[in-house]
Amino acid sequence: MKHDLVIIGGGVGGLVTASVAGQLGVDTVLVDAGENLGGDCLHHGCVPSKTLIRSAEVARLIHRAGEFGLAANPGPVDLGAVMDRVHAVIGQIQQHDDPDRFRAYGVDVRFGHARFTDADTVIVNGERLQARRFLIATGSRPAIPPIPGLTDADFHTNETIFGLRTLPRRLAVLGGGPIGIELAQAFARLGSQVTVVEMAGQILPRDDAELTAELRQVLETEGLTLHTRTTVERIEQADGVSRLACRNGTAHWTVEADTLLLAAGRTPNLDLDLKAAGVDFGPRGIRVDRRQRSSVRHIYAVGDCCGPYPFTHMAEYQAGIAIANALFRVPKKADYRVVPWVTYTAPELATVGLTEDEARARNIEVEVLRFPFSAVDRALAEGETAGQAKLVVRRGRLVGASVLGPHAGELIHEAVLAIQARLRVATLASAIHAYPTLAQVFRRAVNTRYTETLYSDRTRRLVALLQRWLPGR
Repeated sequence: MKHDLVIIGGGVGGLVTASVAGQLGVDTVLVDAGENLGGDCLHHGCVPSKTLIRSAEVARLIHRAGEFGLAANPGPVDLGAVMDRVHAVIGQIQQHDDPDRFRAYGVDVRFGHARFTDADTVIVNGERLQARRFLIATGSRPAIPPIPGLTDADFHTNETIFGLRTLPRRLAVLGGGPIGIELAQAFARLGSQVTVVEMAGQILPRDDAELTAELRQVLETEGLTLHTRTTVERIEQADGVSRLACRNGTAHWTVEADTLLLAAGRTPNLDLDLKAAGVDFGPRGIRVDRRQRSSVRHIYAVGDCCGPYPFTHMAEYQAGIAIANALFRVPKKADYRVVPWVTYTAPELATVGLTEDEARARNIEVEVLRFPFSAVDRALAEGETAGQAKLVVRRGRLVGASVLGPHAGELIHEAVLAIQARLRVATLASAIHAYPTLAQVFRRAVNTRYTETLYSDRTRRLVALLQRWLPGR
């Protein structure tokens, strides 16, 4: 029997595809190598990290109670209780990904490791499954850097860190990307002494350099130690203590930690015998075209296993592209010009479109409009004034935005829509923004474009002349 569609991977990309295909009556098999559906995002990534971050935010607020005219006596953090809540939230969301829900749609859900024997066949638990089309959505796993001594040391990744029950006294984080920085700040707010080591010249290398520098100042004020342009040359472990031999140029020093967290990037999960199917792939994943087709045209791939962005919302978006092409033969193509991403630090850092650095590097002539949250009334009321909105404008239209500030991940979507719809910044300036809201930061930033012209000497002379000619009552 040849199925219409076999989906390999039960994360967001696979589940979106399975849901649509099943409800449309497509003969679909969904195979996942884990014990539960939901993928890395639900069990080890987005959901547990954001839940932990929320607990850390509350801990921080308790310590700041005096700033709000309140008294509080914070006690020691019970990390076990914090992690209990983390796993309770995972359990709540897991209900949406119950296998029986997809079986009710007509999807044949199976658990086991799939591997190709040819371009039309996979084997799962010893059983051969043939299909007209395949969709690979196997995600990624933590990359393990080739540091001498690392394999002999005890370390955590995002897949194990949420199993901790005791708060680390000293935590060393290898990697200053989103995962590393988010968890570093969370554990620091809960009471750990945290050191981050990053090879690049800035934390969050993908983001705007000006805003990451501002975020770094905030993190260091909260007590984090951040080393950039730093290489870990070797790791030694003895008596439960990890010693990281670090180097920056000619400077050498040692970082000691009781707990070590690796957050040095991701590696696509490609252990599927792809060569047997003739599927082309490389270190960054399966090579696909803009229709999400691999080198074998009836085998599609979405999400972290093919890139280019390791985001859950990107896997969902790519699944829609694959569905259109695989199930309906609609030649829909992926468009990566307007892709938002958020790092959930405090303040949050959100980006969409071009950054100022990217525009300058590509010799694109742009205007940069800024407005600080310290001048936004709602931010003052909230006591969250760090950061700014930074808008990149080309020929009167928004082409990029970066926001460092409270709830930046929610605010960025105004910029997403503006770029997607190719709105002129004048349209943003004329849109009424409710007061007092954090969203006013966008309107205020756009208004700076007109302030210099509006209040110039030339304009003042024109207004004075106009007043003489205007009729009175």
